[in-house]
Amino acid sequence: MIKVYLAGEIHTNWREDLIQLCNSANLKTQFFSPVTNHENSDNCGVEILGPEDKNFWKDNKGANINSIRTKKAIKDSDVVVVKFGEKYKQWNAAFDAGYASALNKSIIIIHSDDHQHALKEVDAAASAVVSNNEQVVRILKYVQDGSLEK
Repeated sequence: MIKVYLAGEIHTNWREDLIQLCNSANLKTQFFSPVTNHENSDNCGVEILGPEDKNFWKDNKGANINSIRTKKAIKDSDVVVVKFGEKYKQWNAAFDAGYASALNKSIIIIHSDDHQHALKEVDAAASAVVSNNEQVVRILKYVQDGSLEK
């Protein structure tokens, strides 16, 4: 069983697609991820701990609570997959990659060629840099059973 944390952008269904591809390839994987409901992720701090007058403190409360889940999931994972999307700057994804690197986790980075220069330091810490989910699945399959089958 390979335990995989799926970090990164939350505005597309890349996680569901990747999980489906792994299931279709009969990989023995267990997945962890951040809360992908944007509203819940943003508001968890004030919903649980009470309102704030300033957005800074609202965001701070939410980030601190979300970090409990993120830290545990990254620590429990064998591999961390980090997806950088096209629309937004995923500073949280870069932070997750750095945290995973500090814990000496194997990291697979997904991004387009357009982000190569901006992410060069993140890429340098990765075990692999890919451009799509299919490549992630092939890596996981190779790690699990040494197969190069598509």
